[in-house]
Amino acid sequence: MIYKSDEEIKSEVLFQLGWDSRINQTEIGVIVRKGVVTLTGMVDSYARKLAAQRAAHRVPGVLDVANDIEVTIPGGMQRTDSDIARAVRQALDWNTMVPADKIHTTVSNGWVTLEGDVEFYRERLDAERAVGHLSGVRGVINKIKVCANVEPQRVKFLIEDVLERRADREAERIKVAVDDGEVTLSGAVNSWEEKKSILGAVSHTPGVTAVHDRLFIDPYHLHIEKAMSGSMKGV
Repeated sequence: MIYKSDEEIKSEVLFQLGWDSRINQTEIGVIVRKGVVTLTGMVDSYARKLAAQRAAHRVPGVLDVANDIEVTIPGGMQRTDSDIARAVRQALDWNTMVPADKIHTTVSNGWVTLEGDVEFYRERLDAERAVGHLSGVRGVINKIKVCANVEPQRVKFLIEDVLERRADREAERIKVAVDDGEVTLSGAVNSWEEKKSILGAVSHTPGVTAVHDRLFIDPYHLHIEKAMSGSMKGV
């Protein structure tokens, strides 16, 4: 990948924000420093806040995104917590990927808290996605626990196997550690899309109860160059 300056990255992020019909570009500020994008401003829904974050991540060369956008619901769009709670329950009930009967919710000042026990980590994520786009929601706090009964070594084997089958994955750059179902991924990936895809694959692995993401984006392979430079000094 050709190296991009912070100004080039900022220009492309602004283009992505302007291209996405869900986002009003004039409401959002963009700061870029050493490839890290900070988003500021105010939007009228949690869904738009997440949409802006995803738009920034789509730009090649972006290493990370700090989403400092605030959600402020206009008077005409505000809903009572009771209304939001009913919408949340309906969204969970209608989502076939979520065991709605195992999840209970609380809504306070537009913030939705999810609690309960599920069998798969992906169900935890799916529940959060199901309610995050609802009108009136200012944010989601996910306290759902994953109760799985799979040996850690089996979980590690399954994850390493699925990652090895990925064509865009450089095996030597990613390390997998499993502790009682909690998976820690560390190492370098080429892009946010690759990172997102890897995290998605891991979240669908049976036995995973939590994922700790320590992957960093290294599109220019600077990490490898530094490692090689360090090893050459010892020769």
